[in-house]
Amino acid sequence: MGSASPESGTEQVQEIDVSDPAQSAPHSLTSAAGESQQRIRAVLDDATAVPRETAPAPFDVPRETDPLAMDARVLPGDVSRETEDDDLPIAIEARRAVQVLNPGHNTFPRPAKRRVMCVANQKGGVGKTTTTVNLAVALALHGSRVMVIDLDPQGNASTGLSVDHRAGVPSTYDVLVDGIPLAEATVAVDGVPNLYCVPATIDLAGAEIELVSVVARENRLRRAIDAFPADIDYIFIDCPPSLGLLTVNALVAAREVLIPIQCEYYALEGLGQLLRNVELVKAHLNNDVQITTILLTMYDGRTKLADQVAAEVRGHFGDTVLEAVIPRSVRVSEAPGFGQSVITYDPGSRGSTSYLQAAREIAERGAAVPGH
Repeated sequence: MGSASPESGTEQVQEIDVSDPAQSAPHSLTSAAGESQQRIRAVLDDATAVPRETAPAPFDVPRETDPLAMDARVLPGDVSRETEDDDLPIAIEARRAVQVLNPGHNTFPRPAKRRVMCVANQKGGVGKTTTTVNLAVALALHGSRVMVIDLDPQGNASTGLSVDHRAGVPSTYDVLVDGIPLAEATVAVDGVPNLYCVPATIDLAGAEIELVSVVARENRLRRAIDAFPADIDYIFIDCPPSLGLLTVNALVAAREVLIPIQCEYYALEGLGQLLRNVELVKAHLNNDVQITTILLTMYDGRTKLADQVAAEVRGHFGDTVLEAVIPRSVRVSEAPGFGQSVITYDPGSRGSTSYLQAAREIAERGAAVPGH
């Protein structure tokens, strides 16, 4: 056996070769994060045509916690931020549920005149329908009279409100193509006072082709809404994931555009096309329409990407972005399977209270703007 080296038995400090990628993983991760943020910023610069030099600090929220900064108006009391959605103490969850379901009939500020909001984003799966349904239910439970117009042939908003949308029932198809009054297709939503829905049937899938030869086809929905006699505070129009004639009808009918943006990179691609279409409609068909609200959805606090997207969207769109953020939640996904909104399905969940906070912000912002 050979003799031991002089260094044997002593603790050695290993030198790291920074040229070796395997030994410089932290640096690589930092570079990758920087590249990701640059790509996010670049796609938003392109969408808005307004480049940003610096990004705001990301949410100061620990990865494992609720991204909502728990508005005390939604949930009174000192609640730990570390509380998980599926591990809430019963008393806390019950208190949240009471706030959401509003048995005391507390009201949000009501607008001075009807607000017509188009919920649009040509990217599928970003939460358009979920946002439409839950904002509508939250506002209706807090004193507003609300209508949901389902303009998506899939009829998911109708499903979420448990409204019959089988082929043959009066629907948005009949309003657009046959010109029936909106009131004839409007039904009350069971279990939620002051909430109404105009359902969509599969017939709506062919409406764009059938409307091609119709004069002023872009104004069909607007004329129907203008002729609707009932006292309604909010009309939410749930658009299909496209920028076709149905979405153009919604943009022409609306005064406001609400854009849900999923906190992921793919959700940002194509945003510029939507913004340009809104400007085209504003220039040629509806001078009153404007983007008033952006809502960040499907926020996953465990990922750095969600923080980057949220920070860049806020940096580009400023106060248009609601403070409320919708977390990725199993409860939100489960609710439509029971024909309910998450507000009524699990009122104590984070998804429910976050949509309630978003609804409150929309109501308060509208009340603060003259003419709303």
